Amino acid sequence: MNRRDMIGSIAGAAVVTATDPVNKIFAGAADATGQLKGNIRHSVSQWCYNDIPLADFAKACKEMGLESIELLGEKEWDTVTKAGLKCAVGYATDWGIPKGFNRIANHEKLIADFEAMIPKAAKAGIPNLICFSGNREGQNDNEGMINCARGLRKIMPTAEKYGVTVIMELLNSYGHADYQCDKTTWGAALCEMVDSERFKLLYDIYHMQIMEGNVIETITKYIRYIGHIHTGGVPGRHELDETQELYYPAIMKALVNTGYKGFVGQEFVPAQKDKLESLRKSILICDV
Repeated sequence: MNRRDMIGSIAGAAVVTATDPVNKIFAGAADATGQLKGNIRHSVSQWCYNDIPLADFAKACKEMGLESIELLGEKEWDTVTKAGLKCAVGYATDWGIPKGFNRIANHEKLIADFEAMIPKAAKAGIPNLICFSGNREGQNDNEGMINCARGLRKIMPTAEKYGVTVIMELLNSYGHADYQCDKTTWGAALCEMVDSERFKLLYDIYHMQIMEGNVIETITKYIRYIGHIHTGGVPGRHELDETQELYYPAIMKALVNTGYKGFVGQEFVPAQKDKLESLRKSILICDV
């Protein structure tokens, strides 16, 4: 085959590929009925849609077939429950990302907050409560890991008693400057130190693509430490479509193949005017 024939062959293949169902899904042209396959437990982070009243947002999510709206405080749990949804991830403390378990000085408040919230989460059917490592602020990563383990071990008996999982989010330390839990290997080592099935990682695909890439292999290798998944387009943290560098159908198929039974939470910031339509399309892209 000469170069001209090869180019023609490739062009012909491209026409066939454009009609392939997988590529239609990637382009947001999936079944307009929105029927979901049931292999992925779909959730969405509320903060990305905080200009929509929660009750209205919950109704729309229910109609799309989502199972959960997440990252909600205790006062918001009842709203999604009344809409027939779950809250896959709740907040246990009013402290944010920079102040976490990596500082002994933070333990008293964090432990008290989690000890108080874990029974409430269990009663409300909230399976996960989110936590953070905190920022380094010059601290050695080994010291931070040891401190995190010391604090987290103290709340594990309560988490185990009530069946609630505490999940630490993996974040990129560029956008969240100086954040300590910014590598899957660090988080997995912390899971080994805590040594409880009620402590897992929140593997955020957007953040970990920025920090380390190799998403499918990493998820597959470390799945036993992963309790929750977040999505987001790279670059920009927008829609999961052809404008970004990750191909989410392949990632979701690999996730299903691991036997993962947790939730996949959409956490992209819609760039399109119709935010709910963006969410619907991204759900269909991930519904493998």
